[in-house]
Amino acid sequence: MRILLASSEVVPFSKTGGLADVAAALPKALAQLGHDVSVVVPNYPQVQKQLLGSGPPVTTTGQVISVPVGAHDIQAQVFRSHLPDSRVSVYLIDQPNYFDRATLYGDRHGDFGDNCARFVFFSRAVLELAKSFDRPVDIVHSNDWQTALIPVLLKTDYRDVPEFERTASIFTIHNMAFQGQFWHWDMLLTGLDWKYFNWRQLEFFGNLNLLKAGIVFSDLITTVSPTYAREIQTPEFGYGLHGVLSGRRDDLVGILNGCDTAIWNPRTDPHLPVHYDDTTFPEGKAAAKAALQQRLNLPLRPDLPILGMISRMTSQKGFDLIAESIPQLLRFDAQYVFLGNGDPGYEDLMRRFANDAPEQLSVTIGYDEPLSHLIEAASDIFLMPSQFEPCGLNQMYSLIYGTPPIVRAVGGLADSVVDASPDNLRDGIANGFSFFDYRGDVLVDQVRRALAMRKDSPVWQQLVQTGMQRDWSWRHSANEYRNVYERALWKRMEAPALAHV
Repeated sequence: MRILLASSEVVPFSKTGGLADVAAALPKALAQLGHDVSVVVPNYPQVQKQLLGSGPPVTTTGQVISVPVGAHDIQAQVFRSHLPDSRVSVYLIDQPNYFDRATLYGDRHGDFGDNCARFVFFSRAVLELAKSFDRPVDIVHSNDWQTALIPVLLKTDYRDVPEFERTASIFTIHNMAFQGQFWHWDMLLTGLDWKYFNWRQLEFFGNLNLLKAGIVFSDLITTVSPTYAREIQTPEFGYGLHGVLSGRRDDLVGILNGCDTAIWNPRTDPHLPVHYDDTTFPEGKAAAKAALQQRLNLPLRPDLPILGMISRMTSQKGFDLIAESIPQLLRFDAQYVFLGNGDPGYEDLMRRFANDAPEQLSVTIGYDEPLSHLIEAASDIFLMPSQFEPCGLNQMYSLIYGTPPIVRAVGGLADSVVDASPDNLRDGIANGFSFFDYRGDVLVDQVRRALAMRKDSPVWQQLVQTGMQRDWSWRHSANEYRNVYERALWKRMEAPALAHV
């Protein structure tokens, strides 16, 4: 199959969260299965200067495309690169007025005011680029609200374009909380007929809702874990779109993300002082702990457990629980390491905690790729008490690195972390700690339980090895996506015209 994946971010060219990791790792895994895969992403020059370093070169193709946005035709250049260690081409849509900014979606003052225009432009640019390829694409795989207009366009404005006659659309929801809602007059920017602005299609309580559009118009919908696929059909997790998703339940598939084990692998990780595997982890993690304590100016205490957390600092990620629990957590004989950024209030609060307890708690605001790898390896326990978590990647990185996680049993966390209950330990399937009641005292109890179990060396070794020995790569997930693509192609051939329109 020829597959084109469209994403608003992809490592190593741009990143704010897990979407960027998935948009890089899945195409590489599909290419290893023998498929012809390309990725399209906006060109963010300022962001690339921060992230790329010595990464793959970005060169111009010389191609210029013209894209209608509302009443204007916007020109864009097409650049080209590739994903590292792969034959996957990456096309970068260069439009400085839209994408040459220091951040992807907004700043400390909020979302950029022209985000609707920016990603309407990008969605149309993806299809204009695909139309120019030497042969048609079989699958266009869109991700989240930023590219959710693509399935709509394939069924409307582009339905009579010969290059897309047999093209099927897949739409992946990475996080229901972000829906791309804009005021109704932004419908003019899409260039679509107003007849589609109705309660069954693009309208949502008087606003334009791009995520809803992708759900309604795509041939098949995927999301990033089986549990999350069930959760988003309920009022608690569906953010108002649970009814729309329930109406398409037969076309909704949950596929747990994998990890790029070429990057996240303690056996080969260049950011670690000592490489290790499931038999040598005590030595490797001890060396990483010493390096992390030295780097963060924490007391060099090999006996102390380190609890790490790498995350956006938001309530979704459990920082309200963290803020509530820190005074109690600091009573344990342990060190805590936090890396991330997010809500300014949580950033400031975490800084204050670190200033008050500098020998126990370290906070680094921002994103630091080498440091994130070192934290995963050096930590004894990983904290991930998310209020909701569609899939999550850090809990899987932690399991790969021999760091049992403490998680809330939601979404992909429930699908990947098996609680260390007596029965699960006896059956040899436990790999971490999980809870459901979203309360600070419950989180503190889980930390207490994990610290106590860590003192039982044989049990802890079993827990660590169970997590490390599972295959967390994209191999299995990529095969599931291939099955979804094949199913979408059959569906497209049976009803090619206007299914769900």
